[in-house]
Amino acid sequence: MPKPRRTFTAEFKKQMVQLYESGKSRANIIKEYDLSASAFDRWITQSQKTGSFKEKNNRTEEENELLALRKENQRLKMENDIFKASRADHGTKVNVIRNNAHKYSVSAMCEVLQLPRSTYYYKSEPAANEEEQRLEDAILNIFAASRNNYGTRKIKIELGKRALLASRRKIGQIMSKHGLVSNYTVAQYKPVKSDSNEAVVTNVLQREFDQDEPYAVVVSDLTYVRVAGNWHYVCLFVDLFNREIIGCSSGPNKTAELVYKAIASISVRLDRIQMFHTDRGREFDNKLISEALTTFGVTRSLSRKGCPYDNAVAEATFKIFKTEFANQAHFLTDEQLDVELHDYVHWFNYHRIHGTLDYLTPVQARSMPL
Repeated sequence: MPKPRRTFTAEFKKQMVQLYESGKSRANIIKEYDLSASAFDRWITQSQKTGSFKEKNNRTEEENELLALRKENQRLKMENDIFKASRADHGTKVNVIRNNAHKYSVSAMCEVLQLPRSTYYYKSEPAANEEEQRLEDAILNIFAASRNNYGTRKIKIELGKRALLASRRKIGQIMSKHGLVSNYTVAQYKPVKSDSNEAVVTNVLQREFDQDEPYAVVVSDLTYVRVAGNWHYVCLFVDLFNREIIGCSSGPNKTAELVYKAIASISVRLDRIQMFHTDRGREFDNKLISEALTTFGVTRSLSRKGCPYDNAVAEATFKIFKTEFANQAHFLTDEQLDVELHDYVHWFNYHRIHGTLDYLTPVQARSMPL
C-alpha cells in the first residue's frame, strides 16, 4: 500500500530549517520527523534564497533547465567513475567503491561492477568480527539517538528491537570502551515537611499517579534555564496516563501568563481534561489560571506546602528534562530556546522509551488498547 502523501505548513518548514541552523544534524531531523531528504534540503535552499517555501518563488525556467543539466551531468559522472573499473581485479574494484561510497550507493556500485557485497565488506574490514562490530555499531547508534541519555538497561531493550542480544555487562564494556556515559545522576529530594497550609483548593489527587484514561489528570511544574546569561523559565504539562508532554511554553518571566501560554499550546480540547494538579506556586494558584480551568470544568488540585512527593511525576519529568535537555544546551536567544524546546518535546513523546511504560514511547503507549 503506497504511503499517504503528507503536507506541511510554511510554519512547520520554518521550524525545521531553524532546527538545522541551530546545530541539529540533518540526519536526525529527517529521521525524527519522518521527512524525505529531498524535501528537507529543498526547504533549506528555499529559506536561504528567498525566505519563501513556494516553488514558484524559488525557480525560473533557466534554473529548472540548469538543474536538469546538472542532474544529467552527475549521472554521466557516476557512470564514468564506475565503469572505468568494470574490468579491474577485485582489489581495484573495492578501492573504487570505497572511494566513492560518500557519493553513490554501495549496493549500486557492487551491482555495476559485478562484485558481491560480501566480498567488498570482507576486503574492507578483514580483521573485524562482523557480529561484534554490528553490536558495537548498534550500541553507538542507539546511545547517540537517545541524545546521550540511555543507560545499559534501555540500550538492551532497543537492541532487542533490532534482534540483537547482549548482556548489560557487555553493553557496559562497549560503552566504557568508547567513553559513553549517560547524562543521568541519582535523583535527590529534600525531606518532606509534615505540616501544610490550609487552603480552599486541596490535594484532590492524593498521589494517584497511575491513571487509566487519557487526560484524566494533567500535572505541571516550572523550571529555569539560562538564556544569554539570564534566567528563563519553562512550563510543561504532563498527562499521567502515558507521561506524554502535551503542552509547553518558555519565557523570561515566571508568571501566570507563562502557564496560560502552555495551556493554550495543548492540542486537545481543554474540556477533555478532568483534573489539573500542580504545586502551590503563585504562577499556578491564581485568579487567571483558576478562571481558565473553571471555564472548561477542570477540577483543581494542589500539592501540600513543601511536599514535592505530591507532584512526583512532574518532579521526575523535570529531572529528566534538566538532565537531558537544559543541562546539555547553551541558549543564546529566546527563539533558539523555543525551537529546541519543541524539538525536545517531540523527541520525548515520539522517540524516548520509558521504563514506567514497559519501554514504550508515550505515543506508543497512548495507542495501546485500554
